[in-house]
Amino acid sequence: MSTLSTFMPAKPLLSRNVTIALSVVLLHVGLIWALQSGLLIRAAEILIPVELLSQWVEPPAPMQPKRPPQPEPPKPPAKPPAPIQPTAPPVPAPVQPLAIAAPAVQATVPLAAVAAPTTPSKSAAPVQAPPAPPAPAAVVQQPSSSADYLQNPKPPYPSLSARLGEAGKTVYKVWIGVDGKPQRAELVSSSGFPRLDKAAYDTVMSWRYVPGKRNGVAEVMAFNVPIHWELRN
Repeated sequence: MSTLSTFMPAKPLLSRNVTIALSVVLLHVGLIWALQSGLLIRAAEILIPVELLSQWVEPPAPMQPKRPPQPEPPKPPAKPPAPIQPTAPPVPAPVQPLAIAAPAVQATVPLAAVAAPTTPSKSAAPVQAPPAPPAPAAVVQQPSSSADYLQNPKPPYPSLSARLGEAGKTVYKVWIGVDGKPQRAELVSSSGFPRLDKAAYDTVMSWRYVPGKRNGVAEVMAFNVPIHWELRN
């Protein structure tokens, strides 16, 4: 009997429930002590991540360099005061001697020394050049439209003007070239009927002329060309 009793397991000193209760009490005591000593707050600060706040800070404006002060222009040197001239003592006026009139002596001039007055000689009159002979008058030959070799036809009478009895005289001023051809024409006197004036213009511009000449040399010249419009039975 004694031998079996030695191999029997011993009963635990504390039960399981008592151990759990003691552990919970010790844990609460440790937490309270940690709160009071600040160890839990420091652990929380270490474990909880800190939120970073960022804010855009504008860079300061660049400082403009200060301009160096401009030197003032040099002032002109002051004029030195004019030196004071010493005043000279007054000079006494000199005593003028009394003038004594001397007897006048009249000098006699010999007759031979008196020169006879000379009469101015008459200058010769300037010789005038004879007048130049007048230039010979230029010989001008007016243009012509009546030369036989020109064979200018008579102006055609407009048929409508003939039926209506239109008549009159048209005068054109025609510029003739050196080749005898008309260059342009200008109406000088109208017949009173535009159809007759137009027919006269076509006629004088279609004719050939003898060119005008000056001293035998042909040149551009103008002259009046009359056109008579007459109705004959």
